[in-house]
This record gives sequence, C-alpha cells and structure tokens, in this order.
Amino acid sequence: MSNMNRQWILASRPKGLVTPEVLQLRETPVPELEEGQALVRVKYLSLDPTMRIWMSDMAQYMPPVQIGEVMRAFGVGEVTESRNADVKKGDKVLGLTGLQEYALISGKESRGFQKLPSIPFLADSQFLGTLGVNGLTAYFGLLEVGKPQAGETLVVSAAAGATGSIAGQIGKICGCRVVGIAGSMEKCKWIKEDLGFDAAINYKDADWKSQLVVATPAGVDINFENVGGEVMQAVLDRMNLHGRVVLCGLISGYAKEDPALASFGQVLIKRLRVEGFIILDYVARFADAAKQIGMWKMSGKIKDKQTTLQGIEKAPEGINMLFSGGNIGKLVVEV
Repeated sequence: MSNMNRQWILASRPKGLVTPEVLQLRETPVPELEEGQALVRVKYLSLDPTMRIWMSDMAQYMPPVQIGEVMRAFGVGEVTESRNADVKKGDKVLGLTGLQEYALISGKESRGFQKLPSIPFLADSQFLGTLGVNGLTAYFGLLEVGKPQAGETLVVSAAAGATGSIAGQIGKICGCRVVGIAGSMEKCKWIKEDLGFDAAINYKDADWKSQLVVATPAGVDINFENVGGEVMQAVLDRMNLHGRVVLCGLISGYAKEDPALASFGQVLIKRLRVEGFIILDYVARFADAAKQIGMWKMSGKIKDKQTTLQGIEKAPEGINMLFSGGNIGKLVVEV
C-alpha cells in the first residue's frame, strides 16, 4: 500500500468545461487511523453529469463542494484497515469516496457506505452503474414518476448513457414503444440493435426533428428527460394531452451555467405533468429496487455497457467526456 494519497481538489469554480485551473491533483499522506475510523482503497470511481453541478456555487440538493475540498464522487473500494465496528478489513464498500485513491470513513459517516455482496461474474464497477445510482434513478424515475402503461410511447434523451439506457429497457419491459435520442450512429445502433429500442434518433443529423415525428406517430406519452434545451423542446412538441415528463437532468445546460428550460409553453397547453426527482428520496427502497434490476440483468432483459478510463489522473478528462458525448453507457475510472 502506498503511503501517499492522490486527490483531485476543487481549486476554482468552472465557467464551462473542466479546465486545469478547476481541478488540481494533490498528494497527501495516507492518514493513520483513530478509533472508529476505517481506510478504504478506492478501486473504481463513478463519473456523473451531476458532478458539474456540485462544482458550482448554486442552490442544489446537496451542499456545493467548497474550494479546497476533495471533489465529491461515488466510488467502490476495499477496506484495508479498520478500527470501526461497522466494517472490517476486506469488506467491499460503496459510497461517496471523493475523487481520490484512499477514503477515510469514521463514526456516523460509515453508515453512508454500503457493504457490497460478492456476486460471481459481476464486476465491482457494476455497483456504480446498473446496480447503483444510475440503475436506481432509471427505475424510480420511470416507474414512480413516469408510471408507464403498456402501449404508451416513451422517449428517452441521452439514451445511450448510464441512466437513459436502463430507463429505456425498463420501458420495454413495461410494454412501451421506446424511442431513444443519442449523439452518434454508434450509440443509436447500440440502443436499437442490442437494447431493443423501437427507434433511435441521432440528434446530430440535420433532419433529426423530422425523424422524431416519424418515430412517434401516436405522439409521446412519457418523456424521460436527461438533456433539456432544444432536445427537450422538440419532445415537448410531440407530447400528448396529460403526458408525463420525468425531469431527470438538464445536461445541455450544466456546463453553460444555464440549466433553465427554453420554454414551458407546451406544458401549459397540453396540461403536462412535469416532475423533477432526486434519487435520494427513495433510499429506503434501494435494496428492493436493486434486487429487481439484478434479476432483470441476470435474465437478459437488461443489458449494459461500460466505458472505463485507466488511472485517477483521467478523471477531469472523463467529466468533460460526459458533455462531449465521448462515452457509451456508464463512465468509470479504474483507479
């Protein structure tokens, strides 16, 4: 075990994408344990669009990361030393480790880390994606907020991402016609041929809006929205009366400091139900949901893909990939 810990520190607030001035790599000694503490060696780090929000000094569902602090991130790791009764050496855990190689958990903080079961043929990184926050977000967002019914049309933006790809597949399980919007031919091919979406639209095509009309002949009943902006507006124009908009994210505005929607006119005209949700609202039901997602995955009803970057130094580059569309499926860093 190294006696030094590499950490990405938030050095300044970003004004666009993440630049070298925003995140800085720092080395600090691995701390010695006190009573009630445990040391976790981080194996995988989750990269998520919401990290860009956490960097900003704005009202949000968690306190913004402060200048000089380790950048917040979910991670999976193994306990290497423990003086904490809740965890022992060798336990694999999931929690907010931060963008660093070693995380220290102590006292009540240990309750925020979940012990992971050892499942044959399942990589630890799966607990950051399909069996983690992304899968749970898709599950609760679609089933609890979207309330899909067989025969309805569901449109998912950022459909080749970690959350959108699962949301679309759950929609198929529920009997919906599922249309995905993604940013490349490769992504569209994946969600249509491998994941079973009924139609896939590349929003970089000049005629993508016309393609959306053709792909939704009966209109749209549910919009699982991850992007916002022009993409959301085009889908709102296709919504049926009393349709439901599951507002999961507005990624198109995160790096512009402008996550506001361009227009809510269609919401009024079509009497749409728009509901934002945060996955933390469903913590008490995580275990049951993860079990169901796991069963769907083992039975082949849900498939996934992972883009893996090697080395913690790749983390800032990876965060920017989320906004340039450089990843397919879940994006993780293997520390």
